[in-house]
Amino acid sequence: MSTYVYGITASSHPSLPKAVGGVGDPPSPVRVLKQGSLAALVSDAPEGLRPKRRELLAHSNVLAEAGATGCVLPMRFGSIAPDDDAVTSVLAERAEHYGERLTALDGKVEYNIKASHAEEAVLHRVLSENPEIRTMTESNRQAGGGTYEERLRLGEMVVAAVKAQEAEDATDVQHTLEPAADAVSVGPDSSGWLANVSFLVARDGVETFLAAVEQLRKDHPHLELRVNGPLPPYSFVDPGPSEPAGSMTGMEGAGSVDRTEE
Repeated sequence: MSTYVYGITASSHPSLPKAVGGVGDPPSPVRVLKQGSLAALVSDAPEGLRPKRRELLAHSNVLAEAGATGCVLPMRFGSIAPDDDAVTSVLAERAEHYGERLTALDGKVEYNIKASHAEEAVLHRVLSENPEIRTMTESNRQAGGGTYEERLRLGEMVVAAVKAQEAEDATDVQHTLEPAADAVSVGPDSSGWLANVSFLVARDGVETFLAAVEQLRKDHPHLELRVNGPLPPYSFVDPGPSEPAGSMTGMEGAGSVDRTEE
C-alpha cells in the first residue's frame, strides 16, 4: 500500500498522542518512520484521496499536534510515496538539507495575513484624498447625475484610485509587519485579496508580531485583515534538490489550502 506523508521531524521528536488520526475514513493511524537523525510522520494512503474539508483538517491536525512539541517540516496535502522504503530513502538522500531546515525553523511558526478593502471605507478614503474625484462627484450631483460620459469617466477615476490604494496598502502590510518577523513569503495573487503574505515568527516574538497586526488595523481602518496562525512553517520549507523520478508525489513544503471540496 502507498504511504501518505504528513511531515518530517527529528527522530528524537516526541511521539504523537495515540488519539491523533490521519487522513481516510476511518482515519488511518499515524506512524513514525525513522532514518538516522530524521523521522517522517506517515500513514497508509487511502484510495481516491481528495482535498475534502475532513481530509484537509486531518492533515493539518497531525501537523499541529506534531508542531506543538517540536519543529516539523510540513508536507503538501496529498504527498504520497510508493511505500515506506521510498520515504526512508528520501530521508537518507536529503538528510543534510532536511536537518538544516529543521535547525533553521526550530522555535518558529508561520502567520499568514490576508488583507482586503472594506468597500465603503476605502471609497471614503479615495474621495477624501482625491480633490479631482471630489470635484467631479459634486459636479455630477449638481447636474442631476451628469451625462453618461461624465459618469463613465468618474467611474474610471474611482477604479484607478482604488487600484492605486490596493498597491499602496499591499506594500504597507508587508513593510509594517516585516520588522516583527524573521522571514517573509509573498503568496500567489488572488482576486479576493490585495495582500497574501506569510511571516515566519519566533515563538517568543508572537506577542510582538500580533501587536504589530493590531497597530496596522488601527492605522488602516479601511483594511480588513484575516490572521491565520500559528501554523507550521508551510511557506518556508524549501524542498531542496528534486527527488529521484517516481520516488515521491508532492513531497515538499506548501502553503495552506483554502479551497476545499465539500
